[in-house]
Amino acid sequence: MKEKTGEVFSITKDNQPVPGCTVSRAIADGSTDIIYFSLAKNTDISAEIYPYHKLLLVDSGTLEVYGGNGSSQKLEKGDVMLTPVDTPVGIRTEQQTVYTEISVGKESNMNEVIKAGEVFRLADLIPYQDEKIINMDVVHNDKMKFVVMAFAEGTGLSEHAAPGEALVFALDGEAVIGYEGTEHRIKAGETFHFAKGGLHSVKADHKFKMALLLTLE
Repeated sequence: MKEKTGEVFSITKDNQPVPGCTVSRAIADGSTDIIYFSLAKNTDISAEIYPYHKLLLVDSGTLEVYGGNGSSQKLEKGDVMLTPVDTPVGIRTEQQTVYTEISVGKESNMNEVIKAGEVFRLADLIPYQDEKIINMDVVHNDKMKFVVMAFAEGTGLSEHAAPGEALVFALDGEAVIGYEGTEHRIKAGETFHFAKGGLHSVKADHKFKMALLLTLE
């Protein structure tokens, strides 16, 4: 994965739109493509048909996802959408927007609460519960796993190593990420990258929700 490792970062700050342009930056390709898109205002990516789903995560700005049949869905910062397969899907925006696109094979195992074409917020998928950690598998296949987790204040994950590379998207609250012996505070809207085999931990000294994208190439 072509992303900085072992430090908290902002996808939007690192991928500022260029006036009049669409900019894409692939940080992983293979079975699971991960691409950052930076759109200038009044950008329109024409509708095209794909044989796989795309998971769209809006980091800043707004998106309109439209189809060839006149359908349209608006996404704002923090919104997520799983695009349908084998049907035209286009994207446009009236303002500067940065979002992450993750390819998801249509044969992947999808949580039944996730419906293609519907807009939702990852942070709203699971609740907090006192003294507990709650997690939900959103989608997974042999090469990737996308999970959301809610940590009650005072909970955490002890140090362990991931079997692949991982991106953590902080969704709500804040926590401390331990990575290779160094602690990093992460807050909603920020991101962290673990290298494969990197020792890491999570300490929720506040309520904290995050999404974890694990790639298993």
